[in-house]
Amino acid sequence: MAKTLKKNTIDWYIISKVKDLRIKQGMSQEELAVNLGISRGFIGHIESPQFVSKYSMVQLNEIAKIFKCSPRDFLPEKPL
Repeated sequence: MAKTLKKNTIDWYIISKVKDLRIKQGMSQEELAVNLGISRGFIGHIESPQFVSKYSMVQLNEIAKIFKCSPRDFLPEKPL
């Protein structure tokens, strides 16, 4: 039986942290995508439960630069 690929708890934690910060900063998916040099659709895929796409560590580092924070701000204090 093939294993279904899906995002896990840590993936969703990171995605929600980035999304919350993006919204608080008044930034659209498209603006974030342009800043990262990726397609707007890819951000949509990351934020959707329908797709397995997620941020890479390199992208999280770039997002931290954009929002002037630490990449650690996207990670939980303790393991999930």
